[in-house]
Amino acid sequence: MAPMTSSAHDEIAGTEHPEPPADTVVVPADEDPVAAAGSELLGGPPGRRALLGASWWTPGRVLALAVIAVFVLGLAQKAPCYSSGWFFGTTTQYTHACYSDIPHLFSGRGFADGLIPYRDMIPAGADGSRDPHMQYLEYPVLTGLFMQVATWLTPRSGTLVPDREQWFWMVNAGMLLVCAVVAVIAVMRTHRRRPWDALLFALAPALALNATINWDLLAVALTAVGMAYWANRRPVAAGVLIGLATAAKLYPVLLLGPLLVLCLRGGRMREFGQALAGTAAAWLAVDIPVMLWNWDGWKTFYGFSQTRKEDFGSFWLIIEQQRGESLGIGALNLAIAVLLVLCCLGIGWLALSAPHRPRFAQLAFLVVAAFVLTNKVYSPQYVLWLIPLAALARPRWRDFLIWQACEVVYFLGVWMYLAFISDAKQHGIPQDWYHLVILVHLFGTLYLCGMVVRDILQPDRDPVRWDGSDDPSGGVLDGAADRFVVGQARWVREQAGYAAGAAADPDDGWPAPVALEKPAS
Repeated sequence: MAPMTSSAHDEIAGTEHPEPPADTVVVPADEDPVAAAGSELLGGPPGRRALLGASWWTPGRVLALAVIAVFVLGLAQKAPCYSSGWFFGTTTQYTHACYSDIPHLFSGRGFADGLIPYRDMIPAGADGSRDPHMQYLEYPVLTGLFMQVATWLTPRSGTLVPDREQWFWMVNAGMLLVCAVVAVIAVMRTHRRRPWDALLFALAPALALNATINWDLLAVALTAVGMAYWANRRPVAAGVLIGLATAAKLYPVLLLGPLLVLCLRGGRMREFGQALAGTAAAWLAVDIPVMLWNWDGWKTFYGFSQTRKEDFGSFWLIIEQQRGESLGIGALNLAIAVLLVLCCLGIGWLALSAPHRPRFAQLAFLVVAAFVLTNKVYSPQYVLWLIPLAALARPRWRDFLIWQACEVVYFLGVWMYLAFISDAKQHGIPQDWYHLVILVHLFGTLYLCGMVVRDILQPDRDPVRWDGSDDPSGGVLDGAADRFVVGQARWVREQAGYAAGAAADPDDGWPAPVALEKPAS
């Protein structure tokens, strides 16, 4: 690996490096061997005379068309279930790997009967029983609204498709496609000089396979837009979008943690306060009306999350099945809480002690990955939460495809395991093989986390910073001087002060680090 262009001391005490021209676009094929090899399908990497973005084929349009094409491939993959698999045959939807919650919950949660989410109790089971912890819709409020809007758009009867469940799935698929397009454009605008990194999201195999399993793309799109607003120095708008995303799925609120520690380090607590206020205001604006309307209906999601046992995809399920008994709800919730808090504390220490302040997207990926890895359940569609963050945190096709391959293995494995346990014929894979599949998923995610941590500790390996950029997704943090550090970063600061012949003043800011040199291949 080639040495950095300056010493660690110079990184802290050096002068601010001028930013590259804003209209200079980084071409992945120029710096990523896998991207260069893939570009051969289209005639090879663009030459020096290519006018990228000068024609109708701007990055935004190309990315939108790419994500639409991948999404349509995903719809085709669900075709065996659309025709019959969702409704006929015990394991058809598993053996064809085309399961989706959407058509099942249309009737299972009362939408087909005209029931209103959070107000009306969901229908009882065939035996007349009802789970006391899940009497109402078990989704956050904004997702429930999304489902209700799709219900209003679903025809009462039709001739093109025989069942309303299929219409409901089609309507939701169209709405989720809009979310996917919004998400890819937001990712493109977060790193403005690296628009083509959004192809990692647009062409992700896991996006095609999981896009229409559930409604997660709504939260993914809102979170991506929130990050784009933050990158463009609009903290209030960013907070509002994060708040709306949290009203659709719980995980987006975790992004406030990385923002807190980065703003503390960069002396930007005022902007963090604005984002926090925007988040709280947006979340309360959505949730308070439902709280007042029916408290029991509103809290079902949070109660269901607390009372859920070890479930598919988690290492907690491996422990439970190997032991032959559950840890118990209380012990399980406590263990998860402690493990997640420890992970977040570790990420926070990394953010404050790394010699070079980490990028926002890097910490956002790590904290959401920690939540995914420690959770009591890992549904296949949860990978959608991580894809746009991975594209921003580690825009390298090799590492991204290794991770995606592991997720595809898990996607196929979970359906084969469900087929095995759902039918006396036992078509699929048994428990021990399913445990191996879970471990493959865990390994893939941990591998990508390891690469991101390495980039943080060795910023010369971070491809986003090779052109002199500091933190394109950081907004007000981009190029900001550090104000508060601990650990190794404090030691480097002190050494830089001694090298300059003067004691370091802890109240003074530091200039931004100088550019980093691309490591030799």
